[in-house]
Amino acid sequence: MTDYPVDMSVTPEVSGHFDPATNTISYIVRDPNSTSCAIVDSVMDIDYAAGRITYDHADNLIAEIENKGLKLEWIIETHVHADHLSAAPYIQQKLGGKIGVGEKIMVVQDTFGKVFNEGTEFQRDGSQFDALFKDGDTYKIGGMTCFAMYTPGHTPACMVHVMGNAAFTGDTLFMPDGGSARADFPGGDAGELYDSIQKVLSLPDDMRLFMCHDYGPNGRDIQWETTVGEEKAHNIHVGGGKTREEFIAFRTERDAQLDMPKLIIPSLQVNMRAGHIPKDKDGNTMLKVPVNGL
Repeated sequence: MTDYPVDMSVTPEVSGHFDPATNTISYIVRDPNSTSCAIVDSVMDIDYAAGRITYDHADNLIAEIENKGLKLEWIIETHVHADHLSAAPYIQQKLGGKIGVGEKIMVVQDTFGKVFNEGTEFQRDGSQFDALFKDGDTYKIGGMTCFAMYTPGHTPACMVHVMGNAAFTGDTLFMPDGGSARADFPGGDAGELYDSIQKVLSLPDDMRLFMCHDYGPNGRDIQWETTVGEEKAHNIHVGGGKTREEFIAFRTERDAQLDMPKLIIPSLQVNMRAGHIPKDKDGNTMLKVPVNGL
């Protein structure tokens, strides 16, 4: 892409909220010329061992929006996360806004609907979400035009969202010293991930990039903002002109050594439902554990 459907001179106000339990950064993104805003990649708290759900992280987002007198228009999911649970329905109930995700959510729902042996009552058409984005689709936050860029590889439904001079990368990229996300989940593909990263790196060098996760490699402080130029020059997995073949070989070898995320089983069940917790036949909220299913 060389012609972008957004005004990249617009500088939205971005507020990052780090969740230490999942190393996730959620964002409040404000149109600089109005009180309209969006939330990107919210977190619902879970004590998995106790089966207990709480909303402290989401309440912090809600409090900031209310304290600043903002209007929430969008609740964006960059993809179906495997390491944290979305708080989108809880936030929507409190503040309104539309819940949006990439249209390939249907592929994820079909894949994991089978893994979790979901019945016919589980709709696999993305209807749990208010908006399904295709590559290049635009939407508004106040007067600021934003667009969704299709970036598969980590999952089939990954999107990077470009809002003015800020892009929210989901798990497509990490900070330069963090590299990239794994590509070995069902529907993932290291070659596709490399191609998607190149698509992101074709954005202007001064484009601000905001990460969904950071793990503080080598003991450094948690960080979540960088630029396209910095990633192109210094990303340890794809920077400095590394080839597609080199990346695929590295990513495949690396992924084989990684454990499954601790919250993958509850996260997938909840996130493929737009943040709703599934219920059993009696209407009780209930999570399944497929044995040897992942």
